[in-house]
Amino acid sequence: MDSPVRRTSAIATAPRKTPTRPRSRAAAASSANPASAEKSPAADEPRRRGRPRKTAEELDDGNRRRKLMDGAAVLFRTQGFAATSTRDIAAAAGMHSGSPFYHFESKSALLHAVMSEGMTMAAQSQQQALQKLATDASAREQLRTLIRHHFEILLGPRSSFIPVMLYEWRSLTPAQRKGIARLKDSYEAAWMPALEALAEQGALQANPGVARLFIFGALNWAVQWFSPKKGKSLDALTDEALALFIHS
Repeated sequence: MDSPVRRTSAIATAPRKTPTRPRSRAAAASSANPASAEKSPAADEPRRRGRPRKTAEELDDGNRRRKLMDGAAVLFRTQGFAATSTRDIAAAAGMHSGSPFYHFESKSALLHAVMSEGMTMAAQSQQQALQKLATDASAREQLRTLIRHHFEILLGPRSSFIPVMLYEWRSLTPAQRKGIARLKDSYEAAWMPALEALAEQGALQANPGVARLFIFGALNWAVQWFSPKKGKSLDALTDEALALFIHS
């Protein structure tokens, strides 16, 4: 058998070229359009969706506004709106005397914000309390949940907002009263389905609308006499109120 003959390749004899790396599309676009090469690198970054993040300064402003409202709510409740000065409010929030006017144009505007914030917060937490109930919860269970939540709003950790609304109502302007009244009516309207169901069952010996007025009048007055130092819990207070309003 003849020995194999080595075959040479024309490709092998040609000088090898250094492979070039493929250019990215962005580089190709830059060479095609020189003006695009002058754009900053940030232009190629993906845009963030949604609201832009708040800056540290904006967050601090929000905290200061909250401190002013919390401090004002306590002072309006304990001293009264007329007897509380903006200097008092600023001192309670640890600010300079003129700082409240950076966030609120007047003391009246701050009072309105305290009431509006209080009613909005109360309505939201009330809805959350009702949503935690089972879908087949009885009307009695619903009313008990509503009463217990209302006591928490009146007598709990942040209990100054609603009492301020109850006792400083006349300090609002007519336009401000209308806005607060709408919030209050919406809050109280959530009680009507339970009261109407109890009336149909014969457990509520009054017209549901009138019963609602009596119930809120009695519950709201608790801010004048209730004291946790006497040893009665809000749960116990709720059970006694429920027994007062409806038959077992």
